[in-house]
Amino acid sequence: MTSVDGILRYVRESASSIFHPVGTCKMGTGPDAVEDDELRVHGNGGLRVVDRSIVPTLISGNTNAAAIRIGEKGADSMLQ
Repeated sequence: MTSVDGILRYVRESASSIFHPVGTCKMGTGPDAVEDDELRVHGNGGLRVVDRSIVPTLISGNTNAAAIRIGEKGADSMLQ
């Protein structure tokens, strides 16, 4: 399998990732931040993003604990 098409077919059929993508909705105050520290999307009233996408970089451990804590923070923010 040395043709470009063969290589592409092989990669598409067998490649996978064990990583959890993050950072697509970064929290913060900089120009690339999408939401504030209360999880509210900048310039969009009541819309909030409450998931792992707010973390700007991938952590070295399992992302489950961070996701749970973000959910708790979001719930607390909305209740207040």
